Amino acid sequence: MELRHLRYFAAVAETCHFGQAAGQLHVAQPALSHAIRQLETELDVALFERTTRRVSLTAAGEYLQGETRRILDAVDHATDGVRRIAAGRSGLVRVGLTGTASFSHLPLMARAVQRELPDVALQIVADMLTPAQCDGLRAGTIDLGLLRPPAVGGGIDVRMIDHEPLALVVSADHRLAVEPVVSMTDLRPEPFVMYGSRDSAVNDAVLRSCRAAGFMPRREHEAPGTAVLLALVTAGLGVAVVPSSVRALPLQGMVIRDLADGGTVDLALARRLDDDNPVVETVIGVVEAAIAAASLTVDGSGRTAGRPGWSSDRPTP
Repeated sequence: MELRHLRYFAAVAETCHFGQAAGQLHVAQPALSHAIRQLETELDVALFERTTRRVSLTAAGEYLQGETRRILDAVDHATDGVRRIAAGRSGLVRVGLTGTASFSHLPLMARAVQRELPDVALQIVADMLTPAQCDGLRAGTIDLGLLRPPAVGGGIDVRMIDHEPLALVVSADHRLAVEPVVSMTDLRPEPFVMYGSRDSAVNDAVLRSCRAAGFMPRREHEAPGTAVLLALVTAGLGVAVVPSSVRALPLQGMVIRDLADGGTVDLALARRLDDDNPVVETVIGVVEAAIAAASLTVDGSGRTAGRPGWSSDRPTP
């Protein structure tokens, strides 16, 4: 049984007129009549009662009409779904996010995708540091990352979307909590809470800022992720210098202060170099457009994201 035969049958069953059905299908009436006879022969039943004045469905024809509608609807739905996936308009994208980006950028990303790509589902894996995201991209456990470059290891493409100032986080009872703006030199005697990963891009940015101020930070505690890092700071176990997007997560007992000379840290979208999934490409385009339209200002300073560009990062030595 061919789909063509079912479509022909559906047209005749709807009109109960071979001439009208042939016109709708843009086929010759003899060819249509021949196709219906082939279908009846294959099924070994009469689907229509034919007289010189009228054509009507038999009981078997009425049953097949209902089944044909269901079958053709399912075929059309499958065809549309396949085309939408091929066009990058439908599917699942698994997204890994670095800690603070979950607070500042995830809401914008999720709203944009929901609005522009309603048939695309995002599966979020939050609080992943850059090395874990790069491993996940290469292993295929995530499709898209929002991370702090450079990428760790090969095979990863990154696209810069933001440059965030670093900010100071202290407990509410800390001596620097009353200062509106703090200098890096003010942190010289302080114990630091830093990320535990040796490949942390935030740690590297903090070390550069400390060296520029003439000292090395005293690393008192290490945290596996942002949530633990902030909890340790709030407990009074040290200070932390983190991306200013942490402001999107107000925490009782935590105070955030501007750093006059803290420097910046980058934020980028990342994907596997050989990934040709059209849904990932479409999501990237939607996210970039949303960030550009919103002129994202995670630190409240009014700065906008710079012009992004893809680049393949070399493995970190």
